[in-house]
Amino acid sequence: MKISKQERREAKQLFRSCVNNGLLDENRVRQAVQAVITQKPRGFMGILSQLQRLVKLDLERRTAKVESATTLSPQEQAAVQSSLVAKYGPGLNLTFAQNPALLGGLRIQVGSDVYDGSVRERLDNLREAF
Repeated sequence: MKISKQERREAKQLFRSCVNNGLLDENRVRQAVQAVITQKPRGFMGILSQLQRLVKLDLERRTAKVESATTLSPQEQAAVQSSLVAKYGPGLNLTFAQNPALLGGLRIQVGSDVYDGSVRERLDNLREAF
């Protein structure tokens, strides 16, 4: 489905109205979607699909996955969490996972940003250098 510039603008305005203190408010998004559905303005399907895209991108940007070779202690998890919150702001959803294939170190993915400080990555880079 092709979305017009006007539909994109309206979806962006709706998205901005759903943001409260820099964080996306789930209830405001629901209310905005309900209002669009009941009013049915011209191109409302395009507006809703663009709004869905913007919400999905925001959720991905606020989701962090931290992988380590061994289970991190609560102190280490708190240190990683505080440094990520300092860089990306509040409202970050963190998940910690164990991945023995890393051999050591951490691999952190926040949205499309990837920080790979694992031993596996360093070995792969060394192998490519030779």
